[in-house]
Amino acid sequence: MFINGTLHPLRASMTLKAFLESEGYDLNRIATEMNGQIVPKSAYENTLIEDSTRLEVVSFVGGG
Repeated sequence: MFINGTLHPLRASMTLKAFLESEGYDLNRIATEMNGQIVPKSAYENTLIEDSTRLEVVSFVGGG
């Protein structure tokens, strides 16, 4: 599986939500694209990731 262009081994089949939480992402501060499609947060719980999945995770950063 690729995350932001870097190869990461997938330990087991899991949902996108479980994966992002296990990697320490704050789900309220990110946007996720999977295989070229934006994934709505409401779909994270039901979206399965696989070895061939390509994720792009963008974090929102505040500042001035």
